[in-house]
Amino acid sequence: MNPPARPQALVTALQLGQLLRSARKQRKLTQAEVAGRLGLSQNRVSHLELHAGELSFKQLLAWCAVVGLELQLAERHAPAPAAEW
Repeated sequence: MNPPARPQALVTALQLGQLLRSARKQRKLTQAEVAGRLGLSQNRVSHLELHAGELSFKQLLAWCAVVGLELQLAERHAPAPAAEW
C-alpha cells in the first residue's frame, strides 16, 4: 500500500489533468476502466486528461471517487508554490 499523498495545490487545468492521470495510473486503472465507471468512452477520458478544463464539476467529483481522490477547497493564504510535475 502506498503512503497517503500530500495535498496538492492546483492552479491550472493542465495540473488537474496530470493529477487525474497520475492517480489513475497509481490505482493501476486503464483509461477504458475509468471510462466504464464514468459512463464515458475511452477516447473522452483520454481527451479530458489532456483538457481537464472541459470537465464538468459533476464529472470531476465522480472521477475523483473512481481514482481515490478527495476534492478540498481552501482559502489561499500565500501564492501557490510551484508544483513539480
